[in-house]
Amino acid sequence: MKIYTRRGDRGETDLFGDGRVAKDDLRVDAYGVVDELNALVGVCIEASGHEDLREMLLTIQSRLFGLGGYLATPDVKRRERSRVPEPTAADIEELERQIDSLEQEPPQLKRFVLPGGCAAAAAMHVARTVCRRAERRVVSLNRESPLSEASLGYLNRLSDLLFVMARVENRRAGLPDIEWEGRGG
Repeated sequence: MKIYTRRGDRGETDLFGDGRVAKDDLRVDAYGVVDELNALVGVCIEASGHEDLREMLLTIQSRLFGLGGYLATPDVKRRERSRVPEPTAADIEELERQIDSLEQEPPQLKRFVLPGGCAAAAAMHVARTVCRRAERRVVSLNRESPLSEASLGYLNRLSDLLFVMARVENRRAGLPDIEWEGRGG
């Protein structure tokens, strides 16, 4: 099987079990940004030298892959028949447990922090911002085609976890958070 089909050369793509749409369709944009986020999580895995964080991120990649499939399958019956995974309340609770556990490491926040620090933290900050963009796209899609509450909540909580992970990476690297001083420092 070849990687190229030429079917998308005119700006359309297939949804899973539900016909073709333009490549700039809101649904395609939403799962496309989730795919971009998943690729960035892969960069975070490679940048991190901490096995505990790498394991969490690998699980997140799997969940994001499932979310992309969920978003690419508008037909509820098709999702059920094909067992397309979607985020659950338990997935969100797991992210919350991870946040609560990791938040014990860095000092309590007193101000906003600037994104950056060590390479792993910087990668996680980029992933966090792409996660927020994915969340915005999924919220827009939800207005047009209602989605599960968990699909929205998962991305919201994931961005929080990525922020905490970035702070943990800096802490473990011996780097302080760079606090925003306001008005250019």
